[in-house]
Amino acid sequence: MNTKIVHVAGVIYATIFGFTFMFSKVALEHVRPIGLIAYRFLIAFICLEILRQFKVFKISINKSNFLPLFWVALFQPVLYFLFETFGILKTTSGEAGMMIALIPIFVTILSAIIMKEKPRLIQFLFIILSVSGVLFIQIMKSNSGVSLAFAGLMLLLGAVISAALFNIASRSASKKVKPHELTYFMMLFGSIVFNIMYITQLAIEDSITRYVTNLYHIELLLPILYLGIVASIGGFFLVNFALSRVPAHVSSIYANLSTIVAIVAGALILNEKLYYYHFLGGFMIITGVYGTVRFNRLLDKRIK
Repeated sequence: MNTKIVHVAGVIYATIFGFTFMFSKVALEHVRPIGLIAYRFLIAFICLEILRQFKVFKISINKSNFLPLFWVALFQPVLYFLFETFGILKTTSGEAGMMIALIPIFVTILSAIIMKEKPRLIQFLFIILSVSGVLFIQIMKSNSGVSLAFAGLMLLLGAVISAALFNIASRSASKKVKPHELTYFMMLFGSIVFNIMYITQLAIEDSITRYVTNLYHIELLLPILYLGIVASIGGFFLVNFALSRVPAHVSSIYANLSTIVAIVAGALILNEKLYYYHFLGGFMIITGVYGTVRFNRLLDKRIK
């Protein structure tokens, strides 16, 4: 296996996902959370279906693989994007990126529970360090006069757990299903679920025409195109590709880069303020994440 290809894929998808926090924040000023997710996956699925019709790739999924695919799609995109989108509404782009840095830690914990891959003691210490970094940021925000977004924190934590379960489910499903087939099913499932939810919501409010008129705003259309095509198709294909080549705890380490990109994008483009505790807490999170996964990789090498 050419590990360089996996590393390149990891760097690219982490960079892509790092910008999604900023684009989501901008788009949510013009559309409701469910609407944003519905448009995102509808565009993603339409693009993939067009590619399939032109025979750029083929889809061949057996009925026996439906259950593994269902679990993957349930965790990502359904649960993850519900938690993440509503969480971003109550936090900043940078804070959302820092929370996502916890994904590799939860991958390690859930891998021990589900896959019986128990972390070492030193890994638990790094886990505590990262969690302490998140708590430190939240406490300092409160002391500096910024409201403590506890609800947003809990929603983003739900997104982190969902993403961790997705990594494990995708790793398992990739043994039977190809990365592009897995991505196609995820976009299909997400498109159906979220569009039904959004259309139902608009119908109840007697404003179904907004489903189309929302897209007249260029400020909304551009973020949706990025989120749907670049992030959903390109990003998730690269994630599924990486998970088909390396263990989940190795692939998930690239979430560190998305944290850095999210913080920089939020500060430079959205003019979100950064305080010293963002840097200190972010350093604690990243150090904990890196240490958790690093010692897991060293243990794998010794076993081999």
